[in-house]
Amino acid sequence: MRKNIVAGNWKMNTVLEEGVELASQVNDLLKETPAKCEVVICVPFTHLVSIKGVIDEPLKLGAENCSEHVKGAYTGEVSASMVKSTGASHVILGHSERRQYFGENNEMLLKKTRLALENGLTPIFCVGEVLEERENGTYNEVVKAQVEALFELTPEEFGKIIIAYEPVWAIGTGKTATSDQAQEMHAHIRKVIAQKYGVEIADNTSILYGGSCKPSNAKELFSKTDVDGGLIGGASLEAESFMGIVKAFD
Repeated sequence: MRKNIVAGNWKMNTVLEEGVELASQVNDLLKETPAKCEVVICVPFTHLVSIKGVIDEPLKLGAENCSEHVKGAYTGEVSASMVKSTGASHVILGHSERRQYFGENNEMLLKKTRLALENGLTPIFCVGEVLEERENGTYNEVVKAQVEALFELTPEEFGKIIIAYEPVWAIGTGKTATSDQAQEMHAHIRKVIAQKYGVEIADNTSILYGGSCKPSNAKELFSKTDVDGGLIGGASLEAESFMGIVKAFD
């Protein structure tokens, strides 16, 4: 059985003290009302160690990225082993902002994914189309190619990955894919996985929706057969708002 998961992506927000306070609030709220899904907060590198010190199970900790290099003379980079050493269990890879602003491509993302897996991290691997691709009808092919970037992985390796579908045109814009649009793409992704790795692995892969998901629309989105949770941006920066999305699984 695949997991339902709600993961927060704080992006480049909060200074350390604010981040520790936010994580503590989420941790406390989770203890008051146990979640019916797995909950992860993915935070800036600078916050990982401090936040690990103020949260406990069942809340899980992730990073927002890692390097495609093992170690060495790569000033400013943070390796998968460094992320793992902070106590993090998850890492976001291939977010549309990384692809758009930092030129991350399929080859690089396969390297990052392999290193994350080798270091015992669970990748949250992001795929999604931009507005032009949605409007010109190529979105299924675009997302298929992004998923296929991981098809050099063994079935066992791929089985450890979480996929996050984020329609780029709906990130931070206030626009949201309709629940039917989300379901259509999630089902497409699952079919692409099944064609490569078989139905069992496809059925066990959690596919999250990311793109202006908030407490008001989470329940409808999560009610769809192939939507297994959310990768939450802006709404994860306020504890009550984030927990409102987590509670959509009640």
